[in-house]
This record gives sequence, structure tokens and C-alpha cells, in this order.
Amino acid sequence: MFRKRPPPEEERRVRANDREYNEKFQYASNCIMTSKYNIITFLPVNLFEQFQEVANTYFLFLLILQLIPQISSLSWFTTIVPLALVLSITAVKDATDDYFRHKSDNQVNNRQSQVLIHGLLQNEKWMNVRVGDIIKLENNQFVAADLLLLSSSEPHGLCYIETAELDGETNMKVRQSVSVTSELGDPNHLASFDGEVVCEPPNNKLDRFCGTLYWRDKKYALTNQNMLLRGCVLRNTEVCFGLVIFAGPDTKLMQNSGRTKFKRTSIDRLMNTLVLWIFGFLVCMGVILAVGNAVWEREVGSLFQSYLPWDPPVDNFLFSAFLSFWSYVIILNTVVPISLYVSVEVIRLGHSYFINWDKQMYCSQCNTGAEARTTTLNEELGQVEYIFSDKTGTLTQNIMSFNKCSINGQTYGEVMDPLGTQPKRLDFTPFNPLADLDFCFYDEKLLESVKVGDSQTHEFFRLLSLCHTVMSEEKSEGELVYKAQSPDEGALVTAARNFGFVFCSRTPGTITIAEMGRSVTYSLLAILDFNNIRKRMSVIVRNPEGRIRLYCKGADTVLLERLHPCNQELMSITSDHLNEYAADGLRTLALAYRDLSEEEWESWSESHRFADKATDCREDRLAAAYEQIEQNMMLLGATAIEDKLQEGVPETIAVLSLANIKIWVLTGDKQETAVNIGYSCKMLTDDMTEVFIISGHTVQSVRQDLRKARERMIELSQTRDGGKDGGVEGWIESCFMSNGYKEEKGEDTAGGAGGGGEGREGAGGAKELPCSAAPAPNSNLMDSISGEFALVISGHSLAHALEADMEMEFVSTACACKVVICCRVTPLQKAQVVELIKKHKKAVTLAIGDGANDVSMIKSAHIGVGISGQEGIQAVLASDYSFSQFRFLQRLLLVHGRWSYLRMCRFLCYFFYKNFAFTMVHFWFGFFCGFSAQTVYDQYFITLFNIVYTSLPVLAMGIFDQDVPDQRSLEYPKLYEPGQLNLLFNKREFFICIAQGIYTSVVLFFVPYAVLSEATQSTGVPLADYQTFAVTTATALVIVVSVQIALDTGFWTVFNHVFVWGSLSSYFVIMFALHSQTLFRIFPNQFHFVGSAQSTLLQPVVWLTIVLATAICIVPVLAFRFLKLDLKPQLSDTVRYTQLRQKRRKLVGRSGGGAWRGMSSVSDGRLGTRGGSRRSGYAFAHQEGFGELITSGKNMRLSSLGLATFASKHSSSWIDTLRRKKNTHTPPNTSGECSPAPSYVSVSAPPLSNASSVLGGSQDTPVEEETVTAPALSVPTVQVSSTQTAPAPASEAAAPQGSTEATSASTIIATAVRSHGGDSPGGWTLSLGTLQEALFGRKGITARTGASNSPGLSKEMNQTE
Repeated sequence: MFRKRPPPEEERRVRANDREYNEKFQYASNCIMTSKYNIITFLPVNLFEQFQEVANTYFLFLLILQLIPQISSLSWFTTIVPLALVLSITAVKDATDDYFRHKSDNQVNNRQSQVLIHGLLQNEKWMNVRVGDIIKLENNQFVAADLLLLSSSEPHGLCYIETAELDGETNMKVRQSVSVTSELGDPNHLASFDGEVVCEPPNNKLDRFCGTLYWRDKKYALTNQNMLLRGCVLRNTEVCFGLVIFAGPDTKLMQNSGRTKFKRTSIDRLMNTLVLWIFGFLVCMGVILAVGNAVWEREVGSLFQSYLPWDPPVDNFLFSAFLSFWSYVIILNTVVPISLYVSVEVIRLGHSYFINWDKQMYCSQCNTGAEARTTTLNEELGQVEYIFSDKTGTLTQNIMSFNKCSINGQTYGEVMDPLGTQPKRLDFTPFNPLADLDFCFYDEKLLESVKVGDSQTHEFFRLLSLCHTVMSEEKSEGELVYKAQSPDEGALVTAARNFGFVFCSRTPGTITIAEMGRSVTYSLLAILDFNNIRKRMSVIVRNPEGRIRLYCKGADTVLLERLHPCNQELMSITSDHLNEYAADGLRTLALAYRDLSEEEWESWSESHRFADKATDCREDRLAAAYEQIEQNMMLLGATAIEDKLQEGVPETIAVLSLANIKIWVLTGDKQETAVNIGYSCKMLTDDMTEVFIISGHTVQSVRQDLRKARERMIELSQTRDGGKDGGVEGWIESCFMSNGYKEEKGEDTAGGAGGGGEGREGAGGAKELPCSAAPAPNSNLMDSISGEFALVISGHSLAHALEADMEMEFVSTACACKVVICCRVTPLQKAQVVELIKKHKKAVTLAIGDGANDVSMIKSAHIGVGISGQEGIQAVLASDYSFSQFRFLQRLLLVHGRWSYLRMCRFLCYFFYKNFAFTMVHFWFGFFCGFSAQTVYDQYFITLFNIVYTSLPVLAMGIFDQDVPDQRSLEYPKLYEPGQLNLLFNKREFFICIAQGIYTSVVLFFVPYAVLSEATQSTGVPLADYQTFAVTTATALVIVVSVQIALDTGFWTVFNHVFVWGSLSSYFVIMFALHSQTLFRIFPNQFHFVGSAQSTLLQPVVWLTIVLATAICIVPVLAFRFLKLDLKPQLSDTVRYTQLRQKRRKLVGRSGGGAWRGMSSVSDGRLGTRGGSRRSGYAFAHQEGFGELITSGKNMRLSSLGLATFASKHSSSWIDTLRRKKNTHTPPNTSGECSPAPSYVSVSAPPLSNASSVLGGSQDTPVEEETVTAPALSVPTVQVSSTQTAPAPASEAAAPQGSTEATSASTIIATAVRSHGGDSPGGWTLSLGTLQEALFGRKGITARTGASNSPGLSKEMNQTE
């Protein structure tokens, strides 16, 4: 553990079969140790780590003070018992975790491996393997260390590996030895191998290795293709040999297992600040009481010196005050709660288990449940404002199918049937016995083109069958299985296979395909591999006739610009096809080829060989060589692959949007594909105010596009709001003057320097601006924009927008939009966008992705979520939470996240309240005991109060409490907003809790003091003694805090009842035991309160005092809460009130009482009906959900009309008002604004039905009905269930316009609705707008009417009638 670390390596030198040479470099052994402790070091190291916590160190300091007799008036065990308990719990947890790490380490280190030592193969444990050893691996064995592959039993030195433990990918990958060592297959030859490898030092890059092998006076370049990494498994290879390059902690697997950045929640940071404040408050109280002690000792205490002299060390009143200060620091230390941090961790652990156990987040298809991979961020899930999502594999399934293609200007795959019948799927079996039976294609024209021998079509599929890195495996005769590194490649090779060009097998130098039934073997001259920068892949092959040809496939943005000029006409047609495919949401690639002469190939091969063997800048040299040959290509066509949308994505995005969560999609796909995905996911809709597209390639053009977008937003917002505030021009002018856009006369801002200065002015508040007092840029004005806007920005534009002088302009524009889509972005840009929002917005961010390219984004966000999909588990390994479907995100946030935040806030509020109520009694007592640091309570009560009497009830509340059920949390997304605004626990709430605690302490001290000072027993003996007062005050305290937590608990479980009432009972049991004569006889010096409990609690006046103190403490709290509920209810209060009314009306209905009666025969009316979509049909083959209904508000209901009472009485939205006051840099959701409720319903509004939601909500709580004077109004609920009900037929959903208007006119004649059941004697007026705004913040809500829209409605009507 304390071994001196060797200096960092600049390069690594390894000589085969020479341990003495290699040991002088002090390379790490192959023994891994992920554990932190051993038996000897556990106690000191663990205690050292625990005392890094400020709170633990503080209490250790108090313990030392308590050991000084002149200071402490409390026994040492009052501090050491809680401290030891906290330290022990943490130590047991750490020891358990480390035990399992030890167990795992031992299992791995003791695996057996065959090592070549002195020419003989010997079995050695993995932990004894050293750098420079040669290891023999057999089929299905794990690779023991990072090896250089020397030879293999397969031809050409090939071997196959599976890298699931490294990157989660289960498909096989091929590795090849250097040709010069591939013949060293015999152990005797390998024993004489003395080659030396010089390579890069240990690093964590799994896909990169650079080194050189020196042997027999020659050098050979080494790449990642020559390496077998620890954690891989050898597959389909009988035997191979490898040279150990990196061992143990130096292997890439262990280098990647380093700890990720520790993430803390906002509540953690606030809690640390509050604890420091409390400590400051403690010091202030100590100073006040010390000053009081000095004054008392000088003025009064001196009179008692003759018979109460000071203790020997004290010789004056100042020294007495000094000691008194430290004594009170000890006594009042419980305001800084020692058990707070441990309790918080226990609660978070419970919340994590709830996430892991949630069956509704379990995917049966993948056999994967949700997993909380961290326990520190649960409450942060209830505060998310921005979600950054990948597209492929996150919103889509990442299961690819070949859908369309363009060959030589002719498009295939569009099947238009005039009769509207389902087109017939092509049967490839008669044409091609090797066809994949699962492949679907419908256009016969393409198959006919292949059959007639069209040369361009044949060349197209020949390219697809040759230009890839797929591995084939023949399971049985004629049954080929492809192992592809990406689903795209697998889909393209499968398409070529079905159309007659079957990829059969490959070797390092050849590719064999079956062309129209004829086997053809091509010589593979070079592979120009794909990466995120090149965005293309090429192969160079020689056909049997000797002709050399380069085949290339890649993104159209990079491939089309490398074509020969003669392709202009074909490129124009193909580009149109690519745009059509992208508009259909398909993933596109362009295909091209180039013929090479022998001379061109030889010349380029030499430069490529030189670049490949370079030891410095090798990758850059190779990229330049690839760029040189991939020019002047001939266009063949393009492919379009369909990636199906995941189930429930539109509904999830709609619900999250209603919760005021902004969703940004960051994808590498082209703009058209990303935009169409946006429409399919219902992020973008035709009802949006405007969609802005930023696609400039220069700084100036991007700046101009962003400026125009902001101007347009403000203009449309002003028009929408009626042209207030002096008109559009004045607003725009003030807006951009404050942003540094108001140009000075004669100033040229067109140049790059001017642009940079402009951005700096905007970011810093330029001194030349008239409105320089305004913050940069115009955040207040942008926040007040109303309307639904979307922003689409390309990777080129984003690169400029992320520059320092323009980032504020991008942030202000993007954050004013409801949806942002960034396309063609790199993994680094994804992380930069997340960091930008974290930097400029005080908002919690969440990133969700499924692939390795999302890891940086996931690690950058406050919360990272990984989806275990088709791209391995690298995203999952880097994440904080993981599950298998995007739709589970709404439950993670709206249910678990909201509950965790609510529970943690209630826990903290109560925790601080009870500690101040408990401790401040000592403060008041100090003024009545001569500031002598005498405690009010028995010392055992002080010890047990926090760890026995009050610990379990607050833990039960923190783990199990909920304000509304999970179904209601999903039905009413607006319930999520208090967490975003941090309303439930902040500095204001903290001071309210402290004030309540101080008030309680005043009552608990002065009421017993006032009563008992004059009270007497029935025998006439006075009750005004210290011990009676202590027992009375302690009993009142325990009862008051128990009643208080009973009031604070919103959801009672068996655990809550047992813990609350059990803790209260335990107080009396323990108190009577501690005050018993038995303990006093055994320990007469420790138990001074003998008989106090029995004698005190037998007096009626004591119980009267306790009841009086409890009433004075609790009644104001009850009164305040009732007034708040009546005058300013929160949405959660309203939802709970609705549930109570539902239950009450169900009972009344069952007993024959009246029920809400509405009109079930009205027509289906719509508000703001969408026009026909301007977009073409979307190609995603997924079940149509209810996302469109949710986003338009057409399928929302109010569970009870009783909810309208609150909405109409308290119509202003307190949440949105607070949002504007707090200036959270978030544009107000116009759908969330609530205006005063009018006393009428607009004539233009069609009638709203009583139809229940498509889901039906809770089946046991149907929409109640009662006889009214006007048709009952229905307000929406959100579709949340994963079980989807089939929508009503169009014939039932539609209604004649005339009948709608007629019914609408008749509906609004009577607007006053009076409750039948008599909850309120007076009438009340209902406003549709008020209900919509109060519940969902949506103004333009369209409702469905007619019983036919809900299967359960007719039945419900019949029952209620």
C-alpha cells in the first residue's frame, strides 16, 4: 500500500523471455488489487477516511473537551455513543464492500494460465505472470494480460475474440499476428524468440495501440489489430500464443476501471452550507451564555464565594466565562446533528432499492431491470430541467433494416399501392438459396434489375458485400451468421446477400463472396477503416481478372465532395433521393468506387506502408494517405436504413415536456433525419410557433442566424401577447442593446475580429453600450418569451456557437426554445453542450445514451443514464442509472425522482426542527441556572434522544413517504415543478424549520416552568424541583416531536406506525427502567434520577402541563396548514383533495346518492385542431401511441370536478409566478400561465365530455358525475401506461362541424354549476382555462366528447344514472 510508485513511463520496452531485463524497469505484476484495506490497515485507514468528514472531526473534538472535568457537565458517553454508532455503521458498510472486492480479486488472481518458462509450458496463477512472459491461450479462455499476438492455430495468424467484458459488444472481432511471428507456433521456436517491443506507456484507450517490434535487425509496426486485451475471451480458435506487454493495473481494462468524477447533489451542497451556519449559530449562543456567566459571576456569584467557592483552576469571572463557553459548546452540540449524514445515506440507499425493485421499469424482452448504480443522486432526479438525449439506440431501437436505395439515379423501395392494400413481401428463396429469411423488402423492380444483370446494380451490391468489416460464421450447411460491429453494416451486408451477392468468408488477404451463385475470391489489398472524423470506410481489392478497384461508403457530406466532376448530374439526383430518405427518418450512406492502375496502387501502397510503420504521428500520417487515394471517385448510389422508434417514446417526451423539462437531442445523423425523428417523437409538431434551423458555416453567418431567430421569437411573442410594452421594435431594440448588438456608428462588425469583440461585449456587458447595466445577454427579455419554438443546429454551426465569444448568444437562443436538436455532432461536442448549460444555467442536467460515443456526455451531466441496448454496455458502465427503454425515464423522474426529492426535503426539515426544539431548551435554561452549564435533561435522555427516540420515525418518513400515488404523479406532470424550483427545501424553508424549532423550545421550557413553579402535589409538597421539571419537559418534547412527525407524514405504512408509536412507547419503557431503584442500587453514581419518572408522571398537573405544551406547539401549526391549504393550495393538495372527493362520491353513489350527470350524446369538439401535416409519411414501423393527443392536450381529463373548486378560487399559478420572480433563465411555459378565472366559458369553445382517459387512469376511481345545470367539463389526464388501449375508430372520433357548433352554443347557456352533494352551500363558477392552467399549464387544450371515445364511459353513465 505504501510502496513507492515508479516514475511515469514515457515509453515501454519489453524483451521476450527475459525476466531479468524487464524487472529492472519495475513494471507492475499481474496481480490486481481493487480492495482498499487488509486486516492490519482496516481500522487506522478507515478511521482516517471517516475523520475526513468535518462533522466526525467536530464530534471527536467535542469528545476530547468532555474528558476535561472543569469544562464538561455531561458524561463522555453522551457523545461517544452516537459517534461510535455512526463510525461503526460506516465501518461495517466499508468492510462489507471491501470483503467482496477481496473475494473478487482472489478469484481472478488465482486463475490458471500456461506460461512458457525455460522452454517448457508451466501452469501459473495469473498473479505470478510477468511482463515479457509468453502465454499459451486455448479456446474459450480469458486473456490474462494485455498480449501481443505472436502466433495462432488459425491460418495467417488470425484469432477471434469476444470483447463483452471490455465494451459490452458480444460480436466477434478478429485479431492477427505480425506476419514474421505467425510461423512461431511451436513452443520450442517461441522459447528462442527474443524480440523487443517498444510501445506507448499504459493508457485507457481501448481502440488504439502504437508500437514497434524489433527482431533480427528489422522493425515491424504494431497496431491494435495485433493486441489481445485482458478481459477478452478467445473464441473459435484452438490455440494462440501472446507476449505480455501490460500486466495487472497497467492493462487497459484496469486503466478504464478508475473512479468516475464524484457527483454531489444541490441538497448536499446546501446541507454543508447550513451545517456551517448552524455551527456559527452554536458559537454565537456559546458567546452569549459565556458573557452571561461572566456578568452573573461578577454581580451575583461573588456573594456566594464564602460557601460556594470556584473550582481550583478558576480564579476570576473571565476564566469562568471562558470555561463556560466550552461547556455550552458541548451541551448545545446537538444542533449540529451527528447522525444527519448517516441518516441521509440510509434514506438514499432505500430509494435506490426502490428503483431496482420497480417491476414497471423491468423489460421482459431484454430481461433487464432498472439499476441505480449510485446512491448519491436520487433526489437530484426530482430536479431535472434539461435532458440531453442521443438518438440512435436511445430514442430508436438501433435495430436496422434495409429500406430503400438509389442506384444510378433510380430510387427503389417506394411501393405505392393505389388500392391501399399491404404490399407483398418479396420471396428471395427461389432466386437465392442463401438468402436470409428474416430480410424484408417489397419493391420487385430492384430484384428484376439484379436478375436482368444491370451492371450498376451488380456493382452496387458488390460494394456492399466487399466494403465492410463483418465476420461470417457458418453454423451449418448453407446457414451463414454475420457478426457485425454495427447494426448498420449488418443490415447492408444482409441486403447484398439477399440480392445475390453473398459474403461468405474472409482471410487477412482475401474476401470470398458468392456472386449470383458463383464463388468469387477477391484479394484484399487494404482496408481504410471508418472513424468518427473520416465518417467513411474504403477497401481496395483486386478481382480475379487483376483489376484493382477502391470501394467507398460513407456519409454523403464527406463522400460527395470527393467525387469526380463528371458526376454532377447523378450527384444532383442522388442528393434529392438522400433528402427524401432523410425526410422519412432513414439513415443514409452514399456509395462510390474508383478504378486504380497498377502504378497508382504501387505508388500509394508505398506511402501507406511508410505511414503505417511510422512511430510518431502515425494516425495523422495514415489519415493523410487515405485522403490522397479517396479522390475522384465515381458515384454508385445511396442506401437508406430504417431504425425503428422505441415503444412509448412520443408519450414519454410529451409527458416530460408537460413537466417543464426541456429535451435536447444530440445526434450524429444528418439534419433531415434528425428533424424527422423529432416529428415522429412528437418533440416537433406542426402546431409549433416556429422551427429555426441554424446551418451556417462561418462565424458571421451563425451569429446572424441566432440573432434573426431571437428577433423572430420576440416579434412572434409580442404579436401573441397583443403588442405590449411599446411594440415589437422597441422591445427588439432594447433587447439587443443590452446584448451588445447595438452597433456604434462607423464600427465595422462584419469581420471576424469585430464579431469576436461583439461577442465579448455581449458576454461581459460592454462599456460602450447605453444599457450596459443589463446582464448579458438579455436573459430577462428572453425568459418572458411566450410560444413554442424549436431550434435545429448542425455540427458545423455548433462548433462556432460553442466558441467563447458566442456561447452566451447560443445559450440564450436555445434555452428560449422548447426543443433543441443538434445534428452531425461529435462525442466531444455532446459533452461541450452539456457543460455549456451547466455553466450558464442553474439547472440540473441529465444525459441519456446507449453507446460509447455518449460516455463523455453522460459523465459531464449532473445525472447520467445509460440504456443497455445494441451498442454494448460502455454507456451503462459510465452511468449513474441504467435501464433498457427510454420510456422508463418518465417513471424514473416523475415518480422515483420526485418522491426522493420530496422525502429528502421533508426529512431534512423535520430533522433540523427536532434538533433545535431539543437543544434550545438548554439555552433558555441557562438564564435561570446562573449560566452554570447545567443541563435540563437527564444525560441518558440526551444520549438516546437522537439515536433511539426520534431516529426511526424520521427514517421511515424519509424512505416511505409520498404525497400522491405514482399513477397521479404521472397523470399530473406539473407536480414535478416544485423540485425544479427547489421549493421544498431551501434557505427560506430551513429558517422556517429553525423558527418552528425555537418556538417549540420556548413553549417546552416556559410552560412547564410557569406551571410547575406554583404547582403542588396533593399532599401539598411543591413540584418545583429540578428532576420533576426535567422529566416533564423531556416527556412533552418526545410527545410533541412524535405528533409533529405524525402530521408531517403523508403516507402511512406499517413501518411508520411501528416506528412512530413504538419510539414513543420505548421512551416511557426506557425512562422507567433508567429511573428504577434496581439500576440505582447497582450504579449509584450514574443514575441520579431514581424514582423521578414514577413520582412525576403520577401527578395530574404534570399531564395537564404536557397536554397544554403540546397543544400550544401543535395547534398553530395545524391552523397555519389549514389556512395555507384553503388560501394557497399546492397542486399536490388539490390532487389529494380530488382523491378524497372521489372516494366520498363513490360511497354516496353506492348508497343510492346522486351522481354527476353529464351529456353523453354531444359531438366530438376540438379546440385548435391541427391542420394536415406538411410532412411525408414517416417510415418508422412502430405502434402509433398517444403522444400527439398528449402534446395537443386533446386527451386530458380532470379526475373530479371538485378539483375545479380550487382552480377557480385560486387561479393564479404560484409556480409560474415564482419562476418569473426567481428568474431561472427558463422561458415561461405559456401553457403554465394561469389567469384569473372568468365567470363564463368562451362561446367559441366546443363542449367537453366526461370521457375518461384512453388509459382509464385508476380503474377503481372512475370519473364521477352529478346532476348539474350544464354539461360537465372534462380536463385532461396524460397517457402514461405502457399498456395502450386501441384508439376509437375515426368514424366515432369525428363529428360533424355543425353539430359541434350547435352543441357548443347550447352548452354555454348555463355556466354556474352547483354541487349536488352539498360540499359548499354557495354556487361556484368554473372556467375551462383555469382548470387547464392550474393543472397542466396548457391553454389550447382540445377535448374529446361523446361516450363512444371511451369504452368505459357508457357503462359509467348507466351506473350513475
